[in-house]
Amino acid sequence: MAMEVIYDRIAGLDIGKASVTVCVRTPSRKRGSRHTEVRTFPTMTRSLQVMADWLVEQGVTIVAMESTATYWKPVFYCLEERMECWLLNAAHMKAVPGRKTDVRDAQWIAELLEHGLLRPSFVPPPAIRQLRMWGSPVFVET
Repeated sequence: MAMEVIYDRIAGLDIGKASVTVCVRTPSRKRGSRHTEVRTFPTMTRSLQVMADWLVEQGVTIVAMESTATYWKPVFYCLEERMECWLLNAAHMKAVPGRKTDVRDAQWIAELLEHGLLRPSFVPPPAIRQLRMWGSPVFVET
């Protein structure tokens, strides 16, 4: 028995320091099956923009990403205005044995996402992040 697909056009991202492995899952032409495509992109700004354009071309509406440290930030910030982004807790994802490569990680994230089996971590909206980074504005009377 196949599990129900909750999210139709999705991507799972495994983010490292130098690259992002992306697994896109979309409906296949064959009824009831799914199409999977995996690509790897460097983490340089222009490459992240190319990745974002490709995801939009694929009709992806939601992405889930796993990352250690803060490597997720440039990817998340690049995508958040174009689609729904979920940051996943890496500790929860690593609890699943048998995944040894970035490709397998990205595929696993994509499969869990499409079936509604993930919960995102809280990421504050851009305005709150700016306040946290820069503090409140200073007003000087002239």
